[in-house]
Amino acid sequence: MSDKIQHYEQQLRDFIVSQVDTILKEPVHYLKHPFVDPGSIYDGNLWDWDSFWAVYAILNLVDDSEDGKRKKERYLRHAKGNIRNFLDYQMEDGYIPMMVATLDRNSELEEPYLIKKRKEGLVTNMHKPFLCQQIALIGGSGDDFSWIAEDYAKLEAYFECYDRGYYNANCGLYVWADDIMIGMDNDPATFGRPRFSTANIYLNAFMVSELNAMAVIADALGISSRGEHYREKAERLTAAIQEESWDKRDKFFYSVDVDIKTRHYDWFHQGLGVFWKTLPIKIRAWTGFIPLWAGVAEPSQAAYLAGSHAADYNTFNSPYGIATLAQDEKMFDCRATNNPSNWLGPIWIVSNYVVFRGLMKYGFTEQARELCEKTVTLLGEDLEKTGTLHEYYVPQTGEPVMNGGFLNWNLLVLNMIDELRGKEPMSRFWT
Repeated sequence: MSDKIQHYEQQLRDFIVSQVDTILKEPVHYLKHPFVDPGSIYDGNLWDWDSFWAVYAILNLVDDSEDGKRKKERYLRHAKGNIRNFLDYQMEDGYIPMMVATLDRNSELEEPYLIKKRKEGLVTNMHKPFLCQQIALIGGSGDDFSWIAEDYAKLEAYFECYDRGYYNANCGLYVWADDIMIGMDNDPATFGRPRFSTANIYLNAFMVSELNAMAVIADALGISSRGEHYREKAERLTAAIQEESWDKRDKFFYSVDVDIKTRHYDWFHQGLGVFWKTLPIKIRAWTGFIPLWAGVAEPSQAAYLAGSHAADYNTFNSPYGIATLAQDEKMFDCRATNNPSNWLGPIWIVSNYVVFRGLMKYGFTEQARELCEKTVTLLGEDLEKTGTLHEYYVPQTGEPVMNGGFLNWNLLVLNMIDELRGKEPMSRFWT
């Protein structure tokens, strides 16, 4: 790495180490166990995939020194608290909320907002597929899964809820209930579209990893038959993604519309009806690279994703990393917005990392190195200019858009550096 990159690396490493403890929170309000929040305006909130990536990053910081062992013990305490807080609010049908907030506007409620709405009959999205990945991360890092044994049945109920309420048996893919809190908040493939109509590639590719993580948990607890069950589910889901989401012409993974059926209005529809199970929603978003992270892509597909898409300056490639929406899409827009957060093109460090890890997994090391250096430069410049880090950035200029003080998955920049130097990724515990 160049002198400039090394300079930024050291600044970022020093800053991150100095700030990590600020996102480790003690029990408060609805949250009865220690937890990890994203920082900035999200102080006091527990989110599903946000907490996963924060734990993924902070556990990468520890070493084998005595101080490192003490830090690891503290990090694992808060990580286990994340899981216990979510499981505290699991409902009888297996539903687990995506987030538990302690914001003042909800302080008059006797229970978290999403649980209240569920009890009122509103079927919303549930905890995104990062619960078991976080458990596998914790268990693997601490070489101990016994702490989750008494709650194992709750994990089975979680998957059963997904299968009952969010699985489209016709095509074999999972669907979002609505466009609320879908990770890539305003993904045009789901945002503003009808309820239960989108089998989003984000949901399905990450679900493959979640199923494999559940298999690891079951094996670790001595329930090998259930481990095999979940590995088989992951294989079936992988096959469905290949069949329905891979576009042979564009060489890209798309989210798909599942609201497909023959509309019987009169005699005119008695002939050849609809025999295809889905229609591709041809919007190129960073989510199309998640199959690399999950190991879903075939090597030939990975080559297209790396060479024809991630490297293309007209679409995803930019001076500071991977645009979250292709830059030639009509919806590309980098303005500041929150609830939903803006994923219509801005650089988010989590998407840079997921693509980086996918490139590394499939052997595109030099391309991954370039992406790492762009990420280091982006955050290093921000830190030098503003004294802090932000939530997301403009791809062409590196200008921070909003929410100074945001940490969370920004910490993944150090995972990228360390992995390029040969350190095993934290995902090794379930992939």
